[in-house]
Amino acid sequence: MRQPDRIIRMKTVLARTGLSRSTIYRKIAEGTFPRQMKISANGAGWHESDINRWIAYPAGWKPRGEFDFYDF
Repeated sequence: MRQPDRIIRMKTVLARTGLSRSTIYRKIAEGTFPRQMKISANGAGWHESDINRWIAYPAGWKPRGEFDFYDF
């Protein structure tokens, strides 16, 4: 059975990737890092699976399309 995808916050993303906050935002703007999703009025986070995919292959990471279901 598949585990639910956790939402992780910036502090965790910084620790897991080793990138700086400004580098993460620059890469998001370039389209080479997963985008955040709004989780509350003042909070945002990332799907843990998206960060795991980026860590596994940062040079070739691409945003998942709406109908990409390859990581079951």
